[in-house]
Formats: sequence, structure tokens, C-alpha cells
Amino acid sequence: MGARAERVRLRDVAARAGVSVKTVSNVVNGYQHVSPATRAKVQAVLDETGYRPNLSARNLRVGRTGLIALALPELDNPYFAELAGFVVQAAAERGWTVLVDQTEGEREREQAVASGFPHHLIDGLILSPLALDARDLDERGPAAIPLVLLGERLTTGSADHVAIDNVAAARVATEHLIAQGRTRIAALGHQPEDGARSGVAHLRRRGWAEALRHAGLPVDDRHLGEVSSFGREQGASAMAALLDRGTRPDGVLCFNDTLALGALRVLADRGIRVPHDVAVVGIDDVAEGRWSVPRLTSVAPDKEGIARSAVRMLAERLEPGGSELPPRDVRAGFELRVRESSHASPTVP
Repeated sequence: MGARAERVRLRDVAARAGVSVKTVSNVVNGYQHVSPATRAKVQAVLDETGYRPNLSARNLRVGRTGLIALALPELDNPYFAELAGFVVQAAAERGWTVLVDQTEGEREREQAVASGFPHHLIDGLILSPLALDARDLDERGPAAIPLVLLGERLTTGSADHVAIDNVAAARVATEHLIAQGRTRIAALGHQPEDGARSGVAHLRRRGWAEALRHAGLPVDDRHLGEVSSFGREQGASAMAALLDRGTRPDGVLCFNDTLALGALRVLADRGIRVPHDVAVVGIDDVAEGRWSVPRLTSVAPDKEGIARSAVRMLAERLEPGGSELPPRDVRAGFELRVRESSHASPTVP
């Protein structure tokens, strides 16, 4: 029988694997400079003995808390809720606990989160800002805790950044509608470009317009549905406003899925068939859209990849010399998942 997990020490694993204690430590901590064969041998012994690192002792030795913070605009937004779950999962694999905060996209609260967490509370921060600008980041100073930004509000500055290509995502969604023979394609989610929250909306509008121009279709501002935020009620209101002013699109690109869910409700209430009369596509691929009637076609960002990239970059910043790394920009992948709202023969459930 193997030793009980709580009694297994690094030197026990090292003796069984026939390697040094340092090598076992390198495998446990995920350091790269271990050969694949040695890593596999040590991992087999770790699995056999049920070894678990003493995370509290490790954190004390390196002067860390084992806590990171995740700050999001809206915790009740399905996309952010799903993303938070992936961040918690990725952090747990490193023995970290995640403190979650909601900023509601207010600049003062985002500033407080970005610069106000004392170092003795958390080791790093993952933040999805809606209102911060590059100057806010510069004011944090060189001694600030490691920070990773999510989304498109800030693409330059002194912090690491993870996002999908929002222009490309909207372009792919619009091209799908065009491929279904739709020629009057509306866009729900437009926001004034001078607004604090307009970054993602502006980029997705650009992708919509690029796809229309490439197909030789007109870019008609009368097909833009303006919203104040990306919620279900705003999607319903924008869809109703388009219909009330006589705009009858045969396709609708919604800048996120919650807007699309609101739009679907209005279309159903008015007896407009989806996808027969109007095809609808969203962006974010939240679980809720797989249960709507009809099921929602959506562009699916790699939410797990976004979370893992953010957590990995924080971990790299915390390694010796990590603070000297230049700011990094990671583009996460995405894919179009075709369902009933845009196609009579969907390709995914």
C-alpha cells in the first residue's frame, strides 16, 4: 500500500522515482526545464502516492498569500459568470483562491480595484475594465501587483492583455448570415463611439460593416440598433425599435447573446418566425442560448483559454524576473456554432 497522502513528502517521492528532491519540486511547481521522460516518471510516483503540496507553507516561504482577485463588470451576466468559473478552476490547479469583485463598469470602482488592493491581500489581479484608460494604468506605478486585463477596453499600456479578435468574430457571424442568403442584416448593440463602454461595440460594428462591404451589400445606419448596455431588456428594446420604425431585416447580428435573447422574445411576440423570416446570431455562446427557442447560433470565444492564459500570465509575473517581462497581448480563439436561430439544419446542439 502507498503511504497516506498527508504523510508523503518530497523526499519520499524523490526516493521512489530515483531523482533529486529538487527535480520533484520542479515537476510539482510546473517548471519547464525537466525532460519529458523524467517528468513522466516523477508524475507517476506523485499519482501513485497521492502527494499533495503544502500550499500554505509554500506561500509563506515565497512571501505570497495564495490569493488572486478577479474583477468583472457584471456578475449576473452569463458570459462573465462562465468566465469566472474557468478562472476559479485554472487558479485552483495552481493552489490559488480567487476573490471576486463587481465593478459595474464604473471608472472609480475600476480604479480602486486596479490600485487599491494592498499587496498583503492578493498576489495578482485579473480585471475586465469598461471605463479605465491607459493613464489609469500608468498611475499604478512600477511596484503595483501583477495585472492582466480582459476584453477590448484597453489594448495598450503597462499590463498583460487577453481578448478575442472582436472585429473578426463579428465579421464571421455576419458572413454566416450572408451565406444563408440574408441581405438586410441589422446589428444590435451599437453604442456611441465616445462612450466609456463603446470599445467592444465599436469593434463588432466594424466587423459587421466589413462583411457587408465585402459582399457588396450596403452598410445602412438605419439597421443599427442602439443600446445603453448589453442586457436582455436592451436587446428587446432595440429589436422593437427597429421594427417600429419600419426596418424589416432578414438577418440580425447581436453583439452578445443576452441582446439576442431579448431580440428573440420580441420577434416571437410579433409573430416573426426565426430563422424563416429573420435569422439571428449572437456572440459569447452562453449556456442560456442553448436552451432558448430556437436554440441560438453564436460565436463561441474560447472562455477556458482566456481564463487559463490570464492565470498563466499572472503566474509568470510572480516568478523571479517576471516583473521585467514586457506587456504581452494574447489573442484567444473563437468558433461559430450554428444552431436553429440561423439555419434550418443546425450543426451543433
